[in-house]
Amino acid sequence: QDELVESGGGLVEAGASLRLSCTGSGRTFNTYAMAWFRQGPGKGREWISTIDRSGELTYYADSVKRRFTISRDNAKNTLYLNMTNLKPEDTAVYVCARGSIVSVSDIHYDTWGQGTQVTVSS
Repeated sequence: QDELVESGGGLVEAGASLRLSCTGSGRTFNTYAMAWFRQGPGKGREWISTIDRSGELTYYADSVKRRFTISRDNAKNTLYLNMTNLKPEDTAVYVCARGSIVSVSDIHYDTWGQGTQVTVSS
């Protein structure tokens, strides 16, 4: 069964940057859309960004637009999330997900990673 493993989280101060990675197993990474979601303390799951199979089309939630950049390297089976100007409200567990279509809804994603914690101090 294909798996997704995130890395790159940590504790940073407001205004700092981080890059998250999500590496997939299997040989079909480049046939799926990929997305990042997050869940902050006491909050529900929030979609934040999606990228299509080729990496040419990207979509962002308003809360992260112009601060976060999603990208992928299909040769390395890896998805990235470059986060800049981090804010305390970005504190959350960040999870990558694989889906058959480009979507902002978690119902269209069938494989999920375990998540990586990002904590932003003020």
